[in-house]
Amino acid sequence: MPDDTLCLTRLQDYYAEEQVIPPYSTIGTLLGLKSKNSVAALVGRLRLQGYLAFSPDRRLKPGPRFFERPFFESVQAGTPNAASDTGADPITIDRYLIDHPSQTVMVRIKGDSMRDAGVLDGDLAVVERRYVAEVGEIVIASIDNEFTLKYLDRDRQGYFLRPANPDFQNIRAKFEIFGVMVGLVRKY
Repeated sequence: MPDDTLCLTRLQDYYAEEQVIPPYSTIGTLLGLKSKNSVAALVGRLRLQGYLAFSPDRRLKPGPRFFERPFFESVQAGTPNAASDTGADPITIDRYLIDHPSQTVMVRIKGDSMRDAGVLDGDLAVVERRYVAEVGEIVIASIDNEFTLKYLDRDRQGYFLRPANPDFQNIRAKFEIFGVMVGLVRKY
């Protein structure tokens, strides 16, 4: 019988492809488990650990820990050093990036006006919806019902939006803050 960690990773891969936790019969086939009892025992262990849960209609669904990923404390970006094969506690992207789920949205970035801040075309900005921001924060602002992502800045003339690319000009139009960027996701 495969170990629980291997079973969990196979279920996570299945979920990534199908967007559903399979029924018991499919779990058995997927994992090479011959009996319903062995599938039920595995599901029970994964439920106790928080990886699986039941929906109100008693179907299996991802539990609160299902999307955790192994987390390694650090890796050297300069000169190499020995890597440890033991990581810190697992972490989910949501737990790492999102403090207020009900106020957080993801926004796809288009354009390169913020490239020098490391925000590139195609990135996903994690934005916490709030209507006030501090100078220096990267904000999404609304100008005449159109949105833009820029630094919030201030000088003697008042607040303005500052790009992070010298090819673009500051924006000194009337604007409203939609939210503040709190994280960034980029897929390579």
